[in-house]
Amino acid sequence: MTSAPNQRSAPTPWPASRWLFLLATLTLLVLLIHGYHPLAEDGGLYVAGILWKLDPTLFPHDTAFVTEHLRFSIFAPYVAGLIRHTHLSLYWTLFLLYLFSIALTLFAARQVLRRIIASEYAQLAGVALLAAWWTLPVAATSLMLMDPYLTARSFSLPLSLLAIAFALDDWRHQRTRVACALCLIVAFLFHPLMTAYALALVICLRLFRRRRAIPLLALLTALVLAIALLIQLNAPPESSSLIAAETTRYYWFLSQWHWYELLGIIAPLGIFALLQRRRRIAFSPAAATLCRACIALGLIATLVALLFARENLATHLIARLQPLRIFLLIYALMAMFLGIVLQQLCFTTRPRSFALRAALRALPFATIIAFAAIMFEAQRSAFPASTHVELPFASNPNPWTQAFLWSRDHTPRNALFAIDADYITTPGEDAQTFRATAQRSVLPDHSKDGGEAAITPSLADAWLLGATTQTHLSILDDSTRDARLTPFRVTWMVLHVDAATAHACPYNNDVVKVCRLKP
Repeated sequence: MTSAPNQRSAPTPWPASRWLFLLATLTLLVLLIHGYHPLAEDGGLYVAGILWKLDPTLFPHDTAFVTEHLRFSIFAPYVAGLIRHTHLSLYWTLFLLYLFSIALTLFAARQVLRRIIASEYAQLAGVALLAAWWTLPVAATSLMLMDPYLTARSFSLPLSLLAIAFALDDWRHQRTRVACALCLIVAFLFHPLMTAYALALVICLRLFRRRRAIPLLALLTALVLAIALLIQLNAPPESSSLIAAETTRYYWFLSQWHWYELLGIIAPLGIFALLQRRRRIAFSPAAATLCRACIALGLIATLVALLFARENLATHLIARLQPLRIFLLIYALMAMFLGIVLQQLCFTTRPRSFALRAALRALPFATIIAFAAIMFEAQRSAFPASTHVELPFASNPNPWTQAFLWSRDHTPRNALFAIDADYITTPGEDAQTFRATAQRSVLPDHSKDGGEAAITPSLADAWLLGATTQTHLSILDDSTRDARLTPFRVTWMVLHVDAATAHACPYNNDVVKVCRLKP
């Protein structure tokens, strides 16, 4: 029996091999566009933890700045275990895991997209835009969608997306609930805080699948605010050093954001508000549910931040929990939705002209390529002195990295270094971390160790003392510098190349030098 002439048959599903090829291609493109810097920023913090798990004799001074965060995640033990069992080098293990995390994230994104639209071209556009925006800053939260290095978030985000995909399914099937819970449990083992926000989104999704969603949502909001109030009222008093560390994290406090950074919160919620009413796009009912959940959770997180994450409060425990980090998931979902919109608006418009029709078909992916080019330039500007993709078998020409590597190869394992407290934000340093590269102890710095101290009160006093001691280290004279460093038994220093010193400096390049303190 033949179908009616005006009845359009359903498109043939793409074979799994096509999706495998597309996701593999996008994985390599993410690497090439956004770069890879395994020891930069937070990547260096995690790598130092992995190094310590592999060899606990490393970092004998201020060890807590390396080990404290290991209590909350299996990331470092997991990577260290892989290295032991596979006998791969640290750098090859990090690189292969980074590629795997990209592929897993893109796969998870496609699983979400399958639930919200049937068109596989639209799904591809959503995944492709996420890939193009990989390192997009998430408002002013100090997060990117995904980092150009491996961290615990490299696994918690894709697992959270998979949990969201299962949360969009019919929960009358037990295996769906089990799969969602399993994804959240594994994500929690890698990054408890980010998984808590993913769980909140899953709860909102399930609430919006019920008939009386609004009263339940109001109850949830009241419960969250009550819990936040109780936490704030019962938070322990904070030392002056802890407050000093916390106030260096300006992104914790909405009152310190610029107006254009506030748009980074308002715009995604506005986009989701528009998308849930879109009629021209063949979204499934699950898409509207996901839009409403993102709006609700974004508003709740913003309200909590406004009320309880304020710098003028006596304690900052809620600020320390960083409720605005929920926008990492919101941004990832927004990118996927906007990719769909871009593809659908161009493909569903049917001009008579063949040339115009062909141009419209090409426009979505041309736009995504343009976004990717912008992000490529942004990443090159962020790491101007480093190789764009730091492959395991290639050396990094960054002069700071070269000095750190010399320190690794030519100083005792128990050496204690001092370096300018703000070295990691020095132009051309490219946020390359000393501990992970040199594999040597160093006094706490202002930026990265300040972040550790802000979330771990027990480190605050040591951080403030170390960061103050190293402030403007390169512009001090020897007598002042020695008076500061001698009580800490510092044995080596990394100084700017033009720093005046009578100490022997067996290594120097055009930017920095490594000097030994006189005994």
